[in-house]
Amino acid sequence: MTQMTAPEFENIPRHVAVVMDGNNRWAKRRHLPGVAGHRAGVKAVRNVIEQAARLEVEVLTLFAFSSENWKRPQDEVNALMQLFLRALQKEVKKLHKHNIRLLIMGDISGFSETLQEHIHIAQDLTLNNTGLTLVIAANYGGRWDMSHAAKCIAREVKEGKIDPEEIDEDLFSRYTCLNEFPEPDLCIRTGGELRISNFMLWQFAYAELVFSDALWPDFNETHFWSALEQYNSRTRRFGRTDEQLKEDV
Repeated sequence: MTQMTAPEFENIPRHVAVVMDGNNRWAKRRHLPGVAGHRAGVKAVRNVIEQAARLEVEVLTLFAFSSENWKRPQDEVNALMQLFLRALQKEVKKLHKHNIRLLIMGDISGFSETLQEHIHIAQDLTLNNTGLTLVIAANYGGRWDMSHAAKCIAREVKEGKIDPEEIDEDLFSRYTCLNEFPEPDLCIRTGGELRISNFMLWQFAYAELVFSDALWPDFNETHFWSALEQYNSRTRRFGRTDEQLKEDV
């Protein structure tokens, strides 16, 4: 099969975040169990990683398992944990080979000891890679992120390390997840739903949002390129006027 050539984009977002939605609906339409949709979605994960790396996106963050997903049927949760473990065991060497750094964002203490061990092994293996940074959000929620940051700041105030008067947006940001990376420029959500579902609430302050009707297992390079085209069609003002933006050119 001939590989499609990506269009030329004037602006490539430094950080792309993706809410991978629609696995269960994809499976249901095929009269398959929900986990079949999650397995099918692995191909789409590989595809979007490849496209992001090829276009020199700096950070790609994928929302894999939210802190609310524990409420799903136990057999589905168990299958997801096994799928996550197998992906860590099977895919990490490929990521390392392609100079991709892997980070897991979220409260990993909620996972089994075996899964936590493989998370640490994967992160350590790819730590010094200098290409794309791939972030997998697992047992993550935006409200958890902010409450965790507040707890850390409160602890340091109590210990006398921070003066409460020093607390501002910049200081708070330093205690949130992915604080060492640029904030997301673009958030893509698949599956046709029009919400961000408690994903990176603090970091999305000025992110461009693109919603795709494609269910995640069907999401391919043309869908990704379409999202980038929409991103390039927009004017990012960051609170300023069009006239001010023209003055900066």
